[in-house]
Amino acid sequence: MSTSPVNETIKELPGDEPQDVVFNNLYGLRTIELNRPNKLNALNASMIRKIVPRLVEWEKSGLANVIVMKGAGDRALCAGGDVAALAKQNMQGPDGQKASIDYFALEYKLNHYIATYEKPYIAFMDGITMGGGVGLSIHAPFRIATERTVFAMPETTIGFFPDVGASFFLPRMNGAIGTYLALTSNELKGANVFYSGVATHYLHSTSLPILESRLAELRFKDYDSMEKRLSIIEMTIEEYATGLPPNEPVLLGGELRRAIDRCFSKGTVSDVMHALKEEQGPTKAWAEKTLETLHQRSPTSLHVALMQMRVGRDWSISETFQREHQIAAQFMRHPDFTEGVSVRLSRERLGSTPKWQPASLEAVTPEDKIEVPFFQVAEDVPRLKLLTTRDYDQYPYRSLGVPTEEEVKKVVQEGTKTPHEVIRHFIEKKNGRQGISTVVEEILDRKTTTEVGGRAVWNDD
Repeated sequence: MSTSPVNETIKELPGDEPQDVVFNNLYGLRTIELNRPNKLNALNASMIRKIVPRLVEWEKSGLANVIVMKGAGDRALCAGGDVAALAKQNMQGPDGQKASIDYFALEYKLNHYIATYEKPYIAFMDGITMGGGVGLSIHAPFRIATERTVFAMPETTIGFFPDVGASFFLPRMNGAIGTYLALTSNELKGANVFYSGVATHYLHSTSLPILESRLAELRFKDYDSMEKRLSIIEMTIEEYATGLPPNEPVLLGGELRRAIDRCFSKGTVSDVMHALKEEQGPTKAWAEKTLETLHQRSPTSLHVALMQMRVGRDWSISETFQREHQIAAQFMRHPDFTEGVSVRLSRERLGSTPKWQPASLEAVTPEDKIEVPFFQVAEDVPRLKLLTTRDYDQYPYRSLGVPTEEEVKKVVQEGTKTPHEVIRHFIEKKNGRQGISTVVEEILDRKTTTEVGGRAVWNDD
């Protein structure tokens, strides 16, 4: 990832809401607090225009050591973008749709800047963290979940697609978990946000204020590398770990996880649906419920999201946001977005069934290829110019998260360790961080067998 200057000035405009974001300085700590608690800190353009200049200022400052993103109140970091305002704009015709497209350009510039930021950045995913809130947190080196965290990418419920960089982070999750979350819009809560790898750490919410104070006291030497600084922060966060809840087992594990990989690794929506119908045994009820869920989602959204999960794994972080901007522009002109938002959020239509176009999954055949136009470049939508030219193909600090299946597979395939030794290897590698043994044990139980003599052997399904 190369250093580059910020190539655009973003600043507040007349009419922007006052105090919708609160900034604070304490020694070396800089905090961004989203301050619309009555709207679950939903993100709008006014907030983005305040956040970007501060991040730019702090990145240049030798006094700013650590940046924390958090939400006001105890209910949400950020429940998403202000989609109700966007849907209202879209109803005004082409000019309103252009304004909505411009909003996504602004949001994605912020998301990319966070993803390539060159100062330690920590997201407190305390409370609801969905949609636009995920864009403010998922690309951070440190993502802290609490007992109140509710994570989801709920876009298929409103006739949209998982954006804010979901094309990058969801396909890079273990197995078919990312595709499953993208299509179903299902939620992860509490410790399972950590177990899934969405969060890098888990703390009780009451520890966050104390952690902030401790982070403010950290001092780095001028010559400390980014890796050194992140290592110090990692150890500091772990000082406040009080254990994972014992009554919250790994949700996306065992037989359920096998079923997710079987069904959601398919290349077409019809194949996914067929695989779900074929499920038997302990996952049959789950499959039936999942089929019901998918039938409630926008058919267009499902087809776009599945293709997105397949092609996004090859996009760089910069290309991700530039491609997503084009896809978002297409959705602002498609009736499903305004329809979905109206049904979900307007009092007049709350509880009614959205009238999707096409109306149902059965009305779409593979030959229709309804997803293809969303991945074509719209001539009247310029290529998104990001704030910097920084880029990468894999998260540079992904080692700060929980062990991935590929990492566990590599250690097992060395061919010398017992399951206990594999677990011990990762506990030591992560300096004894809580929850690591649980994550690795689930992977080993599902993906390995034990030979005579105790050696673990990897089984590719």
